[in-house]
Amino acid sequence: MNSEKTNINKNTIDGMFNVGAHFGYTRTRRHPSVKPYIFGSKNRVDIIDLEKTTRLLEEAKIFVKSIAASGKQVLFVGTKPEARVVVAREASRIGMPYVTERWIGGILTNFSEIKKRMDRYQDLTRKKEEGALNIYTKKERGIIDRELAELDKNFGGLIPMKNIPGALFVVDSRNESIAVMEALKVGVLVVSLSNSDCDLRHVRYPIVGNDSAMPSIALFVEEIAKAYEEGTKSNSQIAE
Repeated sequence: MNSEKTNINKNTIDGMFNVGAHFGYTRTRRHPSVKPYIFGSKNRVDIIDLEKTTRLLEEAKIFVKSIAASGKQVLFVGTKPEARVVVAREASRIGMPYVTERWIGGILTNFSEIKKRMDRYQDLTRKKEEGALNIYTKKERGIIDRELAELDKNFGGLIPMKNIPGALFVVDSRNESIAVMEALKVGVLVVSLSNSDCDLRHVRYPIVGNDSAMPSIALFVEEIAKAYEEGTKSNSQIAE
């Protein structure tokens, strides 16, 4: 059993190494809270201890599975260009809400108002599909189309979210600090892929790793999405 676990950990570490998950930032950018997870430095760049990252990832996955098993949602957030595609893809694949453009203040702290904008987006989308907007002039339809595009950009990914989520998963807790602070205010626990420049004190389940390279981001986002899927399946089995 221990040998099997060792092999799994080695495979996980090898996978992380292959995508450059061990690369942090320069020592001058390191946040003190990340120090325990730094293996060393090479050419003044922090090297992350992937054995510790593996343990952090497993803890985060266990938590995400528990959220899924309880029937709650995880809101995926990744607004930096390197994260947008994979965050939208993986969240959509498992039916979870996501934010890949800028974080709109109030998504968690004033959800009732945000829900109104989501409802407006869905209403306009339905009317356009049904041809109900054809009664307007070309100029009026142009104005509505611009509003619809803006609503889609800001709220399209949130449509699956019916209530405050059970957890927040962010790529780069430093870049998504506003989202993290909102989560803290409403008591939503945060899971985050965080590089060496991030303050881990506000993140309940940090995963210390490279949050700026697309292959590294993809690996961790996919792992969290898979964990949610597994938790959903266990919930279904219990219900049966």
